[in-house]
Amino acid sequence: MRIDYKISDKFDFKIFIPVLILNIIGLAAIYSATLNNPQAAGNFEKQLLFTVLGYIGFFITYALPTNTIKFISIPTYLLSLLFLVVVLVIGKKVSGAKSWLGLGSFGFQPSEFAKIGTILLLANFLTRLNNNIDSFKDILIALAIGFVPIGLILLEPDMGTSIIFFSFILIVLFWKGISLLGLFVVLSPGFVAVASLFGSIPFIASLIIVLVVLFFFKRDLFFNGSVFAINLAAGFFTDNLYNALSPHQQARIKSFIDPMSDPLGSGYNSIQAMVAIGSGGIFGKGYLQGNQTQLQYIPEQWTDFIYCAIGEEFGFIGAMLVLSLFLIIFLRLLNIASSTKDEFLSLVIIGIFGVYFTHFLINVGMVIGILPIIGVPLPFVSYGGSSFLLNMFMLGIVLNIYRTRKNYA
Repeated sequence: MRIDYKISDKFDFKIFIPVLILNIIGLAAIYSATLNNPQAAGNFEKQLLFTVLGYIGFFITYALPTNTIKFISIPTYLLSLLFLVVVLVIGKKVSGAKSWLGLGSFGFQPSEFAKIGTILLLANFLTRLNNNIDSFKDILIALAIGFVPIGLILLEPDMGTSIIFFSFILIVLFWKGISLLGLFVVLSPGFVAVASLFGSIPFIASLIIVLVVLFFFKRDLFFNGSVFAINLAAGFFTDNLYNALSPHQQARIKSFIDPMSDPLGSGYNSIQAMVAIGSGGIFGKGYLQGNQTQLQYIPEQWTDFIYCAIGEEFGFIGAMLVLSLFLIIFLRLLNIASSTKDEFLSLVIIGIFGVYFTHFLINVGMVIGILPIIGVPLPFVSYGGSSFLLNMFMLGIVLNIYRTRKNYA
């Protein structure tokens, strides 16, 4: 029997059109931010080329058999780890991190590829038979899948990308149905680590809180001892981790706490970005008319600070339009993930949602001054070839799953 579908049954325009509009806004903003900057000559043309390649990759991914997604999960993960090792050996240092592989006049960031590799293998592991997400052993294996690439990325060192990894791993585990206890096991080391940054007393107080919560859950002595040991290690490890950060990353953390402490140094970008956003008013200063953008007050504004160029030249209206488009995309991703009956495919979509959402949250947060500057681009909008290609590849996976969702009902 032949089943006739509408085109909207096979292709989700509700997510594709917002992405397309964001892409157009991004290209316009990149053109504006690079127009009068000799150092950025040719960047707009490069982004146009990557845009074409990104859409070609999107449609190829969209048309693949859906079972290919699970089939490639292990090789994609292993290949991404290989790239992360190679970049530590022969990689190119950019902004203090040895995170780029040079390909002629173009560059490739292996950590971008590792995002989808980690999502696929994590989803694969979590949907294997006999796995129990509330089992201490299975939680550790799931975290190990994510923490191996995180460890390699920290060696570059690239703190911003590591935070993205940790965030989407947490979102995937939450979607899988991790219990309150499991969530506590995952989050408590981070809580203790942050507390240890403020001194010995907050560190000891956080460990006491961990002990109290463990007592509340009433688990066996081995389990409680293991969790407490992990938290204790996280606290002692934090100092070493902070010292391992590059000077510019340490400066960014300090400037987040007080941007005015170094207004011409580490706090400069944050202050200028807030000035650009604030000066846009309701309707903006007009396209190609922003003082902060056209006079290059913000270094490399076309990458991580592209949102403030939009805010300055298109005002509150333009900034809200971008936020609204992202909101539509996020709600649509959650809707597709909820309606997909295959658990592996649902977890893959949630992992992709986690990558998009964390990038969006951190990028907009750091531009408006409520989060530290950690060098994270805005998906579909910021300049960057490997980032754009990955985002379009992941979008192709989402719409591929949408296309065949009824086959898995």
